[in-house]
Amino acid sequence: MDSKKRKREPERAPLDAADTSKPTAIYRATERRAYTLSVAVPGSIIANAQTPELQTSLAGQIARALAVFCVDEVVIFHDGQAKQEIDTPEGPSNSHEDAERKESYNGYSDPNYFLMHILSYLETPPYLRKCFFPMHPDLRLAGKLPSLDMPHHLKRQEWCQYREGVTVAGNPDREKQRKKIPRVWKKPFGHTLVDTGLHTRVFLPETILPNTRVTVKFQHAEPPSEIPSNELLAEVVAPSSPRIESGYYWGYDIRSASSLSAVLTECPFDGGYDITFGTSERGIPLSTLNDPNSEERSVPEFSHMMIVFGGVAGLEVAVKADKELEKLNVKKPETMFDYWLDICPGQGSRTIRTEEAVWLGLMGLKDIVQKKGRK
Repeated sequence: MDSKKRKREPERAPLDAADTSKPTAIYRATERRAYTLSVAVPGSIIANAQTPELQTSLAGQIARALAVFCVDEVVIFHDGQAKQEIDTPEGPSNSHEDAERKESYNGYSDPNYFLMHILSYLETPPYLRKCFFPMHPDLRLAGKLPSLDMPHHLKRQEWCQYREGVTVAGNPDREKQRKKIPRVWKKPFGHTLVDTGLHTRVFLPETILPNTRVTVKFQHAEPPSEIPSNELLAEVVAPSSPRIESGYYWGYDIRSASSLSAVLTECPFDGGYDITFGTSERGIPLSTLNDPNSEERSVPEFSHMMIVFGGVAGLEVAVKADKELEKLNVKKPETMFDYWLDICPGQGSRTIRTEEAVWLGLMGLKDIVQKKGRK
């Protein structure tokens, strides 16, 4: 018997097998999309986290949900709970450590701003972050968060007719010339040089102040030949143009609201939100929406949808803390929304965390959003 081991040839995959070496779930624009999807969450959920690591991770989970389900706007509102959680921490406290913690880390001193800061950082394309986000304690752990990898987070070698960029000064720097550092290229008169992450220089036919974030659109959808001395001309468009004109998901806008009522009354869209959802374990089961046997629960077509999630104590405490609602004698949150939903009936845990509720709610409403949203 031959004791020598024979080398076995690696098994070859069938020709029709899926290639899993590269991600295949790349976003592809199929049709124009006019409708928008908005989400509102309270910033107090950050103050409820015990450590900076947990705070950053929580913000990252919410950002991932926003990106996966193509949310266009996220509103961070004050529900009256953050200050109470900061002033009365659980367990033994050290006054010196507490003071140092509040001054050095906004996750405790201002949880609303902390959540907005992290979400804004993650939404920004990586090649623009150094320009818009200097060193800050809030971002100390943001580098460990998973990438959102959204359609506008383009790599240098990738091409898209739309691209995010930052305007830069176009005149040569004499100090850099003395040090033999490659000079900044001169810009044509009346034009603005913009850094879009490409090797190619891009100019805009108008004057814009430096360090301004812009959405640009190139003349052609097909990529040009990459020549080192090549120059491209683009135009500035609204951040919503990639979605409206070509159907691209182009990230989310971030808005701050001082109260629950401000989430709805300060809507940036003309006509406001035409359909709103509030979430609570005391609502109707999400599965009953669009029930053919119930006309009352049929969801109509919409242009702007808003889904509001509560914090640790739910939306009820946000209503109590809202001075405007108090003037109007509004005491029940379900009266503020078109639909009052229980996104997970029969839950096994006593509570569902807000970051979990965002995933559950967006997943449960995804089919309705795609079918009822006006194109």
